[in-house]
Amino acid sequence: MTTAPTILVAGDALVDFVPHDPGPPGDAGGYEPTFGGSGANAAMALDRLGVPPLCWTRLATDDLGAFLRNHFAASDIPSDLLVTDEDARTTVALVTHDAERGPSFAFYRERGADTRLQQGTVSDDTLESVSWVHTTGVTMSVEPSRSATLELQSRASDHCTVSLDPNWRPEMWHSSYEFRAVVRGALPDVDVVTATPDELSVAGFEADEPAELARAVADEGPHTVVLTLGDAGAFCFGTHDSPVTGQARHGGYEVDPVDTTGAGDAFLAAFIASLTHGIRDPNRALAIANAAGAVATTRAGAVTALTGPDALRRFHDDVPWLS
Repeated sequence: MTTAPTILVAGDALVDFVPHDPGPPGDAGGYEPTFGGSGANAAMALDRLGVPPLCWTRLATDDLGAFLRNHFAASDIPSDLLVTDEDARTTVALVTHDAERGPSFAFYRERGADTRLQQGTVSDDTLESVSWVHTTGVTMSVEPSRSATLELQSRASDHCTVSLDPNWRPEMWHSSYEFRAVVRGALPDVDVVTATPDELSVAGFEADEPAELARAVADEGPHTVVLTLGDAGAFCFGTHDSPVTGQARHGGYEVDPVDTTGAGDAFLAAFIASLTHGIRDPNRALAIANAAGAVATTRAGAVTALTGPDALRRFHDDVPWLS
């Protein structure tokens, strides 16, 4: 890597056990461990898009922690903020696929290293060196990672762009009311939100149309709101303070999905990469982001299929930083 990272991703790192076949565990035909976690997936996707970021997470010293660390070591992601936690174990997610390869998750998080982020780990010097900090609602669901993430968002908002993927996982929260209070409390320190309409509904935002829903979120502080709409693609809204002022909708790409786990993380990584590389046309940013999301669904595992420029160009060949 010839240049210092300009993006910092803060979040969870865990091991997904992905089934070979759809259906309940007895019909899954065996499981394979894969690199996972919404924060770690976004960081790895950025790396495979040619934009390796800093990644702040905690890794246990057990065998699964070594599995994650080996994946990081094979990337261009610096190890500066990969904190070792000798008293923790690795968080595990058991994935179940329905007939359409849509995933559901059972999380095993007790003493999970990624639930134990500590305030103050990321220095002000680091925040001054990057232009973007991305955070996830997963680490906002449990202490002490919640306070550490909120503290990072607050400090980072004075230095750079802050983004948030609320990533609603009901199994991780005490209640939807807790999720709503924590996420909405964070929005004044957040510039960019990427979420599904269902996640925003849980956070207390109700609207019939994407533009109306996005404006309601922007009224809470963010200048850019991106709605991921599944098979219908994605919608982007930017206020006058946003680098992608105005609104746009991209319908996505046709694909026969093998595993949709991590598609949202790949989408988000490509959207961040687009904006940090000067793309100001929301249609173009969404096209690149949807291409990355489509690629991620073509193989089992969150970012397994996102192997580099050629994979992305299968759907979209106008990616300036890969030229």
